[in-house]
Amino acid sequence: YELYDSYRALKVLANESDYIQSELYKNSNIVTKRDVSTLYYDCTNYYFEIEMEDELRKYGKSKEHRPNPIVTMGLFMDSKGMPLSFDIYEGNKNEQLTLRPLEEKIIRDFEVKEFIFCSDSGLASKRNKLLNSIGNRKYVITQSIKKLKKDDKECALDHSQFRKIGSNHFINLDDLDETKEAVFNSVYYKEMPGMNDSETIIITYSPKYKKYQQLIREKQISRAREMLSNHGKIKKGTKNPNDPKRLIKEVCITENGE
Repeated sequence: YELYDSYRALKVLANESDYIQSELYKNSNIVTKRDVSTLYYDCTNYYFEIEMEDELRKYGKSKEHRPNPIVTMGLFMDSKGMPLSFDIYEGNKNEQLTLRPLEEKIIRDFEVKEFIFCSDSGLASKRNKLLNSIGNRKYVITQSIKKLKKDDKECALDHSQFRKIGSNHFINLDDLDETKEAVFNSVYYKEMPGMNDSETIIITYSPKYKKYQQLIREKQISRAREMLSNHGKIKKGTKNPNDPKRLIKEVCITENGE
């Protein structure tokens, strides 16, 4: 058994990929019961150290910010985080268009017809929502507070009317003692009407995640201050959303102090 035998097998694996995945799912249920009540979907891409495109490897938006041709992979996971099914697409294909064919394959080949579809906001197209609103399927998709309408944003950021998971008692976030371990490790939420009658927006608050974000922000502020010192150097032309340069603003002061 040599390395070239593995290379020769790749073509067979590629041609029989759908069948292998469906059979692997069915046989894995013998080892451990697969929980497919909730399915998680996301996409990533991989670059190739080549300069020319071909039928599959295309120039697209690389998640690693590479200038090379890429391919996109869509992956479904079950409720336990175990891989369920995947597919490969052209690197320049819109990620929102990758969901339907792979989901239809799961419904057809895996005989999984009722589930809750979960993904990030990048896959929140009207078409994908409609696809997961039929056949006893539901969806949970993240929503950026920044992109909410003004009234909805104000309601989401209001500290009142929150509840602890498992409780119907309303609380105000300002009344929480986050030094207590039980409070620090809990998650609080409130609900509000969505953009249409069938949607509900759920706003969540986690003191633990808040602390995590505060630590990240403090480190970025520290790096920004270092950039302003004699030892630091401000980079030009960066577009990284986490770049501490975004915290630095140049201000011109006249002789009058304006």
